[in-house]
Amino acid sequence: MSARVSVLPVFVPHLGCPHACVFCNQRRISGQLKPASPADVEQVLQKAAAFPRHGEKRQLAFYGGSFTAIPVEMQIALLAPAHAAVLRGEIDSIRLSTRPDAIDPDTLERLRSYGVRTVELGAQSMDEVVLRLSGRGHTAEDVRRASRLVKDAGLELILQMMTGLPGDSSEKSLFTARELIALRPDGVRIYPTVIVRDTELYDLWQKGEYREHSVEDAVELCARLLPLFEAAKIPVIRLGLNPTEELSSGEAAAGAYHPALGELVKSRILLHWAEEALQAVPPGSHVRIGIAPKLLSQMIGQHGENRRKLIEAFSLASLVFVPREDCLSPRLLSQPQGGQTEKDRVY
Repeated sequence: MSARVSVLPVFVPHLGCPHACVFCNQRRISGQLKPASPADVEQVLQKAAAFPRHGEKRQLAFYGGSFTAIPVEMQIALLAPAHAAVLRGEIDSIRLSTRPDAIDPDTLERLRSYGVRTVELGAQSMDEVVLRLSGRGHTAEDVRRASRLVKDAGLELILQMMTGLPGDSSEKSLFTARELIALRPDGVRIYPTVIVRDTELYDLWQKGEYREHSVEDAVELCARLLPLFEAAKIPVIRLGLNPTEELSSGEAAAGAYHPALGELVKSRILLHWAEEALQAVPPGSHVRIGIAPKLLSQMIGQHGENRRKLIEAFSLASLVFVPREDCLSPRLLSQPQGGQTEKDRVY
């Protein structure tokens, strides 16, 4: 088993971004008012060094903005203290986020020389219409080209996608997921669209020119996306925006903002699996469904939502979820009968 990674975040909001994406207000998303300086990097490293490690690896991550689009001198100024910490053994690696159209071989060689191990690319969509309506300023081919370059440079590749952007649809998001899978990234982040105040998207929504991508929309769609990545053995390392005080206090005006979105999606996947298991069960039945103990709370759903939905949809007399170590997905169990062991009570 690989060691746990402790991430030391440094935010560089809006630095290097040559375009104003309709959904973007990095200050409100990250909670940071101004971009980080080399002194801020040093401070993050010093704070981390004051705490002993307990076997975990440490990675300094530059989030927000488009790191490789900022002036080279500033890139080096920010990377230098982090690279020195790598050489001293205080951290293990460096991660950064950037745009697909801000990647070339010379840039990647510079990143490698300063200890960068992971590059995250904001692909967002592989549909050209969605990219144009969202003001991304790059194409799907830019994503393919940059992804190949990152992997050819021997660096880890993380791809970010969004759902519910202007012009988007469930079918387009599924297409984007399949296109990203074909690029064989080391991980993906899925960010359902949140309508943040002081953005062009907020104005479009206020004028009725953009329909909100609700939490329900995002949960149902991501419950279809997540299994695609899992089947391809590509980890989804983040699902939904990281909760911040700014967003939770009202700056997220609408859209798919929920502090536990990932849990809702996993719960929805289990609901769909249970629905499949119940297809042949007659109305009025007393039903028991086995589920792994670690998945029990997700199977039940928030406030018992999954149990309620299943009882109503299949007109069940009762429904009980049974913790079972051998049930990694919902499994329909028979009612207990004399002489049977618990393991025998499976249809």
